[in-house]
Amino acid sequence: MDYLLALLLLFQQELSQTQLLKPKYTPYDIPKNMSTKTKKERFLYLILPPTQYVHKHLMQRYKKIADDINNSRNLEEIEALKKVYSASSNEDLLARLKPHPVSITLAQAAMESSWATSRFFLEANNVFGMWSRNPNEPRIAAGEQRAGKVTIWLKKFDTVYDCIEAYYKLMATGKAYAKFRKLRLETDDPFIITQGLDKYSEKGQVYIDEINSVIRHNNFTKYDKE
Repeated sequence: MDYLLALLLLFQQELSQTQLLKPKYTPYDIPKNMSTKTKKERFLYLILPPTQYVHKHLMQRYKKIADDINNSRNLEEIEALKKVYSASSNEDLLARLKPHPVSITLAQAAMESSWATSRFFLEANNVFGMWSRNPNEPRIAAGEQRAGKVTIWLKKFDTVYDCIEAYYKLMATGKAYAKFRKLRLETDDPFIITQGLDKYSEKGQVYIDEINSVIRHNNFTKYDKE
């Protein structure tokens, strides 16, 4: 617990413009009889700093690689990254490296973790309900069976930071998110980019509409400007 709180403080110190209250929430303790306001305040305290931290460093890397490509520098590094991300071209690599807006990440985190109160979050730091198909990695059972036969497993992360890093990597490499990557390379408008999330959930367009609604209702776009 002390380690996790230290990480949160580290993120806040580096992200000097992050608008948060003084430390008072811990990752696994849920205040009793939380109001909606307190629940959202707690969510932002736990999720926003590591999200901004990861986004900041991914954006720095993206800009560096984009500049290297434009100036034909560090070609070996670029080719190595193409292999890591299975990128077919320079443009495809940039689409995979460019992080999408913080507002989208926050909205998905809120929906997938019930505002940082779900069992998956509390027991596994799994903010996005990310599945596990590797029996050798840390994971927990979802507590239900698909078609009554197969147990659904979810990844277990040491910290929320690790989960957010894995989430951005998933969105950069998953075959289902090619449209999402193309859109986020073309624009920074979260409401356009989310149209590429049609395969993230079985709910399709309904899921996209819900994500956009969460972004608007909570004014998450203000965190895209910091």
